[in-house]
Amino acid sequence: MHKQIKIIGFDADDTLWVNEPFFQDTEKEFCQILKPYSIETETSHELFRTEMQNLEIYGYGAKGFILSMIETALSVTRGKITSEELSRILENGKTLLTMPIQLLSGVEKVLEKLQGRYKLILATKGDLLDQERKLQKSGLINYFHHIEIMSDKHENNYKKLLTRLEIEPYEFLMVGNSVKSDILPVINIGAKAIHVPFETMWQHEKNHASIDNELYTTVSEISEILSLL
Repeated sequence: MHKQIKIIGFDADDTLWVNEPFFQDTEKEFCQILKPYSIETETSHELFRTEMQNLEIYGYGAKGFILSMIETALSVTRGKITSEELSRILENGKTLLTMPIQLLSGVEKVLEKLQGRYKLILATKGDLLDQERKLQKSGLINYFHHIEIMSDKHENNYKKLLTRLEIEPYEFLMVGNSVKSDILPVINIGAKAIHVPFETMWQHEKNHASIDNELYTTVSEISEILSLL
């Protein structure tokens, strides 16, 4: 895998540091607040539906999630939600913007070993300010030659990224936890990928199709990629 690789891209959320569990905890709190109006499963379903409708407007990230919670609350309660309940939802949502950064095991060791051998870049999606804040707080920023915060991760987004980096697809390797965002679009343009599964996954990122492609492999933890490079 390593012979032609010049640049390695790393996803951020749930690849380098913990992210999705914070969102799931916030959603549980949200469902508890709306318990007088709706059962938890129905609230959760309505929130996800609202998020999907709002993706093109708000994009990914905590701010869009907060706005979708407020919209869902107004819908589920038919406008009967109190100002106190709305304030609680806002405060719980805002904790996502100040959450601590918990690096995943082995991350810094991997970046230390690979820096100098390859150009390392961060290739993630989400809200620009929020992702920049998390990167600064992570202490990892100096490992990366380039930072790319995408609105989404489709094939065209990756093609544009490789054009800016002035490399061919076969010279690029992507490392990430999402098959849908970090693996499939990358191997579809002829680049390589390593899948590092995380314990929890947002349902929008779940992929149920089987993949048989020599351009990618799966490891159980990020430190294992050192033996592949």
